[in-house]
This record gives sequence, C-alpha cells and structure tokens, in this order.
Amino acid sequence: MRQAGRYLSEYRSLRVDAGSFLDFCLDPGRASEATLQPVRRFDLDAAIVFSDILVIPHALGRRVAFIEGEGPRLDPIDADGIGRLAVEAVSLRLGPLFETVAQVRRLLAPDKAVIGFCGAPWTVATYMVAGRGTGDQMPARLMAARDPVLFGDLIERLVEASVVSLAGQFEAGADVVQIFDSWAGILNQDDFERWAVAPAVEIVRRLRRRVPQARIIGFPKGAGLRAERYIRETGIDAIGIDWTVPLDHARDRLQPLAAIQGNLDPVLLVVGGAALDRAIDAILEALADGRFIFNLGHGILPETPVAHVERLVKRVRGGS
Repeated sequence: MRQAGRYLSEYRSLRVDAGSFLDFCLDPGRASEATLQPVRRFDLDAAIVFSDILVIPHALGRRVAFIEGEGPRLDPIDADGIGRLAVEAVSLRLGPLFETVAQVRRLLAPDKAVIGFCGAPWTVATYMVAGRGTGDQMPARLMAARDPVLFGDLIERLVEASVVSLAGQFEAGADVVQIFDSWAGILNQDDFERWAVAPAVEIVRRLRRRVPQARIIGFPKGAGLRAERYIRETGIDAIGIDWTVPLDHARDRLQPLAAIQGNLDPVLLVVGGAALDRAIDAILEALADGRFIFNLGHGILPETPVAHVERLVKRVRGGS
C-alpha cells in the first residue's frame, strides 16, 4: 500500500539528506525515485506515488510539520482558520506532486500502472482539527457534533481540494487514484453517511466531471458491513478492504459490485513463514477468480523484512 518504500534500505539512503519529510514529498526528483524503488525491487504491477495525505492541508495554506518519532503536527484549526483556507491556491502548491506523477509515468514501463491518491476529507479533517493524530479522533468528532455547519464547511473545502489534487494527478499520468479514509471506521452510522460517504460521493461526481473515465478506488478502513453501501452510493470502481473483512463476505457481497483490493494483515507480512503463506493462499482462493488486486489491508510496517515481501510476491505470482 502507500509509502511502500519506507522499509527499504535504498529508501533510507535516499531519505538521509532530503530535508523535512514534507520537503521530501514535494521534491519531484526524490519522490519519484521513492515511488519507483519498490517496483524495481519486486517487479510490482503498479507504482503508488510517494506523497502523504497531509499535503492537502499544506496546499490549503496550513502549517504542516512531521516530527521524527512523533508524527505530523499541524496548528489546530478553528472557525477563522477554516474561513482562510485557500482552495484557489491548491493546484499551484501541489505542482510538485503533479510533476512527481509525470516523472514516474515517463520512467515506468507502459505495462505498469501509476496509482495516485489523496486522504478522504473526514480523515484529513481529523488531523486538522486535533493538530495531530489521536487514538479516537475525539476533537474532530466533537466539532462535528457541536457545530456540524462549521465542520461541514471544512469538509466541503477538503472535497474541493481533493478533486483538484486527484484531477491533477490524472492529468499528469496517473491511471487510477485511491481515496484513503483511514478513520472511517470510528464513525457511527449517521456520521459515516454524512462525513465518509457523502464527501466521497461528491469527490467521485466532481472528479468524473473533470476526468470522465477516472478509475477510483475507495478505502473506508473499518467500514465493515457498511462497505457494500459505500460502493453503491459512491460509484467507485474498486474498494480497498482491511484484514477484518471476512473473505466470504468480500467475495459474495462486495466483489460483484466492485473490484476488491486487499486485504493481507501487515502484521503477517512481518511474521512471515507458514502464517504468511496460509493467509496469502486464503485470500487468493477466495478472491482471485473475480476482479481483484492483491494488496495489504493497510500500510506496510517499517520493520517488515524485505525477504518476506519477496516471498509474498513469489507466492502471489505463482497462485495468480
């Protein structure tokens, strides 16, 4: 999944003198190299552009920093800050991201796909409201409950910025894009509809107005049984599923509606051995006869041994 190069020694070498992580993401030369490294190492079918979901708040004019060992830090946003978000500046500020996609497309073999992405409005908003990642995203949940009109204004601006980002990535050469809603699973049913589904519906609708043939993957992590409705309402082409989704449910209820992307538990890729082999085989047996992209159920863990990834690719290739 995204950031798949971070566990590679060649990535760590590239990272040494790249400056801040945000500078790294917005350096087309280094970002394109980081994008291509896993494809070179493992002959993967697609390259996932090296970036971060928080380039959107940066492009909207918010301060974004990444603290080593602690993660992202932003200035928590309030009503005044929401009113000052500069949607009109997003395209210009994301120019380096678009150039990264263009470079990757030029350097990548024609039979390899380029996957772009953005964070879903709800997930990005959780970081903007709290100023950092939290275990329960309570600050954003409180704002959404106390002042849904204000929170809706933030979501709308993030929807528009996301469309600009994804359209720009398509125009630069991306073959498909993915919307990451890593915190969708913590929402109750009503809030899931309002803050996860409805914004995704708008992103898909507006994006396809600009890029009619846009192929879009949705990833509402933790959606569980709500994933089927998410597919139907948004009109996405494929859905990413995490490792908590039963394979028979994915095969019987989701795969007839959209391609499936998933869903190996990243922990099993760290463990390796027979446990990894069994999990790979179970996923292939359940899903490989339909529209399917073998993938992890979330981001690859930094401590993942390279040999285990090699083992995974070999086994999937043999079973596909």
